[in-house]
Amino acid sequence: MPKLWEALLTMLFLVVMLAIGIVVYGVDPHVPMFIGVIGAALMALYLGYKWEDIEKSMMDGIYKALQSIIILTIIGILIGVWIDSGVVPSMIYYGLKVLKPSIFFIAALLICSVTSLATGTSWGTMGTMGVALMGIGMGLGMNPGMTAGAVISGAYFGDKMSPLSDTTNLAPAMAGTDVMTHVRFMILPTAVVYAVCLVVYGVLGFTQYHGGEADLSQVQVLSDALSGLFNVNPILLLPPVIVIVAVACKIPAIPGITLGILSGALCGLIFQPDCTLGTLFSCGMGGYECNTGVESIDSLLSSGGLMNMMFSVSMTIIAMMFGGIMEYTHQLEVIVNKLKALARTPATLVTLTEATCVISNATMPEQYISIVVPGRMYAEEYRKMGLHPKTLSNALEGAGTVTSALIPWNTCGVFIVSTLGITTAQYAPYAVFNWLMPIVVIVMAFMGLTVADADGVRLASKKKGAAPVAK
Repeated sequence: MPKLWEALLTMLFLVVMLAIGIVVYGVDPHVPMFIGVIGAALMALYLGYKWEDIEKSMMDGIYKALQSIIILTIIGILIGVWIDSGVVPSMIYYGLKVLKPSIFFIAALLICSVTSLATGTSWGTMGTMGVALMGIGMGLGMNPGMTAGAVISGAYFGDKMSPLSDTTNLAPAMAGTDVMTHVRFMILPTAVVYAVCLVVYGVLGFTQYHGGEADLSQVQVLSDALSGLFNVNPILLLPPVIVIVAVACKIPAIPGITLGILSGALCGLIFQPDCTLGTLFSCGMGGYECNTGVESIDSLLSSGGLMNMMFSVSMTIIAMMFGGIMEYTHQLEVIVNKLKALARTPATLVTLTEATCVISNATMPEQYISIVVPGRMYAEEYRKMGLHPKTLSNALEGAGTVTSALIPWNTCGVFIVSTLGITTAQYAPYAVFNWLMPIVVIVMAFMGLTVADADGVRLASKKKGAAPVAK
């Protein structure tokens, strides 16, 4: 077993490399993470492990994430196909129709939720719909912090819940479960937080809006651009419904997402004159290129494709190389052994995981890393405690994904400030979804609602003597 200082030195080296790369030079986390892999390998050699065993540990780490890597590539294809077939544009178009001045904050939350669910990206949602809504809110005389809070809450709802989101796939990959199981388990705590958001934003909207004239010209521009480029039709909402039904029916992730691709492609061939098998193949590979002349629409819809998903795939591979070495050489084990004294029950383990995610977001200021590092640190401890991996994946998303927006120097916080033109201090109190989500997950963990045994049954159901059906 390595000494604690040796394991901490490896982790500190990773933190320093990520901080230098992300904060100082503003680069993506991949290469700094790979340098962290080099540091872990050098420590393993120092501890006496042979290179052949170290290399095998990296391969074993990657193997654990292969299912998620396959799903990520399929999702890249799905996004490109759904945009080309008009599915994503239709979702956004109908989302814009709910915008009413009297319920402005609720409408902003719903619009950004629909957009982020359809695209799987919080940044893309905030950079397009978010910017437009900030302008509309200003014209209505709304508090900009409240407007930004509603936008951010909606954007991160989709980032957390959409099977198209990279973080929604990364969390179960780190925990050791599949994306559909992960999404189903997140529904209960997320629904509670979302309901609170609707109430809060409804009250804020009622107190802020006083019935003045609303300038909805930006919304009309976006709607016209979408309807001019695509044949918008309610039937095009069918493919997302099929994927949702697949989740509800517990169809495995790969065939469930594939059904979404096939149904989307069929709808596109029927409803979009410019959609052919050739364009579907092209968009599935390289993504959809939008050229409407409306910058916000072009930015939002130029997305998808298998190749564009390689950012997340490569991040997962490198992260699992690091995790594989750290697990095989017991470096993670000695760190967790010190921390687990603070977590003697499943609920306190969830609490410790959430705290580690927040600290990771602050010290290694990148959303991906706050999921990767805690995920690999605690995966074995959850198994030893007899808990299903979805308990860990839910905890990772409940803190790692959402709290990144609340830290000014995190890449997500920096993006929001530069995109929405507002400081973190102004929007953070009103980003209800982001700060309430980890609290609710922890509270529900003590109630046994966000903790499941090895068979996938919530502990609350076992306490009540209920039949083990909540898998």
